[in-house]
Amino acid sequence: MDSWIVLAVLAGVIGLLVLFYNRLVALRQTRNNAFSDIDVQLKQRYNLVPQLVETVKGYASHEKQVFENVTNARAQVGAAKGATGERVAAENVLGGALMGLLAVAENYPQLKADQNFQKLMNELSDIENKIAAARRFFNNATAEYNTATEQFPAVLIANMFGFKKETFFELDEAEAAAVHKAPEVKF
Repeated sequence: MDSWIVLAVLAGVIGLLVLFYNRLVALRQTRNNAFSDIDVQLKQRYNLVPQLVETVKGYASHEKQVFENVTNARAQVGAAKGATGERVAAENVLGGALMGLLAVAENYPQLKADQNFQKLMNELSDIENKIAAARRFFNNATAEYNTATEQFPAVLIANMFGFKKETFFELDEAEAAAVHKAPEVKF
């Protein structure tokens, strides 16, 4: 009789271990899928950058440093893979370089009136909105995963099987400052 009780308790403990492990795996997979959603939008932005640079170059050919910054940032993104801190940092550098490119464009009224430039800017704006939405979903999935890996008793299983705290996809300082700055309205 005692052996049945011991077996039942052991089966219950093993069942809980399996349950917690499977939950951590599911949360990690949700986070990975969320990054894949971001990745699709980032690739669209990545592919749009050369067209945007070439359009601005036509009007502002003497802004060599800005074009080099965008080109170098794009190369960094191409070299970084997965949902790593390196990839997030590279994407933030590209976002900052694009902000510099757009700041240059502000100085050229003919460029701002160019239909191709306007079309590219609309595409970029749409992509950036999609990236922001995907980033929110990714960060929510990351928060849920991180919380699950730190709660007791799941933290024991997380440590045992190598589930580590993951990083968020946050704005870099320049992007955060631009987001928090009130828009300039001119009449």
